[in-house]
Amino acid sequence: MSTPTTAAPAVHKESLFKQLGSLPRSYWMVNIMEILERLAYYGMRVVIPIYIAQADEINGLHFTQIQKGTIFAWWALVQSLVPMFTGGFADRYGYKKTIAVSLCISICGYILMGTQREFATFFAGCLVLALGTATFKPGVQGTMCQALAKSNSSIGWGIFYMMVNIGGFMGPPLAHFLYGISWPAVFFGCAVILSLNFLMLLTYKEVSSGGEQRGGPLSVLSTTFIDFFGNIRLVVFVLIMAGFWLMFNVLFDVLPNFIVDWVDSSRLVATLHIPQFMLQLNSQRGPQLSQEWMINANSGLIILCVVFVSWMVSRMRRVSSILMGVIVASFGMILAGYTTSGYLCLLGILVYSVGEMLSSPKMNEYLGVIAPEGRKGLYMGYANVPVAIGWFAEGYIGGWAYDKMGDKANLAADYLATNFNITDVARTDAMAKLMEVTKMNATDATNMLWSTYHPYEVWYSFAAIGFLAAIALFFYSRWVKKYEAPDV
Repeated sequence: MSTPTTAAPAVHKESLFKQLGSLPRSYWMVNIMEILERLAYYGMRVVIPIYIAQADEINGLHFTQIQKGTIFAWWALVQSLVPMFTGGFADRYGYKKTIAVSLCISICGYILMGTQREFATFFAGCLVLALGTATFKPGVQGTMCQALAKSNSSIGWGIFYMMVNIGGFMGPPLAHFLYGISWPAVFFGCAVILSLNFLMLLTYKEVSSGGEQRGGPLSVLSTTFIDFFGNIRLVVFVLIMAGFWLMFNVLFDVLPNFIVDWVDSSRLVATLHIPQFMLQLNSQRGPQLSQEWMINANSGLIILCVVFVSWMVSRMRRVSSILMGVIVASFGMILAGYTTSGYLCLLGILVYSVGEMLSSPKMNEYLGVIAPEGRKGLYMGYANVPVAIGWFAEGYIGGWAYDKMGDKANLAADYLATNFNITDVARTDAMAKLMEVTKMNATDATNMLWSTYHPYEVWYSFAAIGFLAAIALFFYSRWVKKYEAPDV
């Protein structure tokens, strides 16, 4: 005779303000530290694709798109795989010590990036910063997991994600101000801002990880590998989410160059009377909304809406929310790059941001909820593995694809070689030479290249990966439902 199934008790949804009131002091402390760290990081991150590879950027490094992709790919591996190990060390040695060490490493990385212009040494500076960021994450996120309960985890992670984006939103004006001084000032200024977290650490009371405070480094590494590869559901989830993170990093690694190369926001600027400090005034096509402010719409919408969205989906299965988010983000990615219209590009970024709010905070929340006691920092380290895989793949795929299909300077050089047999033009001079030969202005030359080479097609492959991840998530959700509690 079959055993009757007991119905799961109904989950009571507390009011938004009651959930906010239940969050402890340690939670708010690490949120402040996260704002400062993200402000420094995004103050650099939103402009670095232009600094590295934009052909017409004065005092830029003028590396190729493929070299840029190589930097980002290995940056991804260090920044997002190392937390697998530093997460275990955070549980073992304490969150406060881990954060302090991470700040020292990151500051050294910013200084190297601001002083080095050769590919190898600049690359090394990026990897040092990546190592510092990788060490910072588990200490902060481990504290988050210890501070939150199932009843307030959705709103807690939503607020945390809002704080991340507050730091990200303030990054572009910071970068714009520092860039007005010099490119090295961007990196040195970010190092100064990050160092403010040392003051926060003076008032930060250590939060117990709940793990065993014994065992050496080899023991920690052994536990890291056994816990990860011994959990097949965790491995499958990580591999699926790598598709989402590939799309996420396209937004920051490829879209900035695409906006500068192709998107015409002059009508948007005129209609909305956008102030001068948000404009790219050196554009040959007239005043344009700067790429960092265009992409900053992502952070702006998240700041305004993520807490409410997180509260709205707090009773939804976490995997279901992630699935919905990946689908929405994939549509947004196509819309952002489908035309040269500044309006549609901005709309695509906003649509993508809605998908991000539904999926990214829920991924961390999901891993935090399923993590065993004493393994919270470790599982927050695992949360970075899909970021590593997705970002690494995007670095090479995105860099190669945009170099061949989207980089305007390369396409201009190809057009000159194909149609005028001019092959000795430098990449940095290709557009100027094309305008000279064809007697076209910058707008007409850009439109001609757009119609000839169809650079918007580069976005189709990225969105296709997102849709494949969504299909895989659908089947994963059905598979794990029988193993997980109804409120997971």
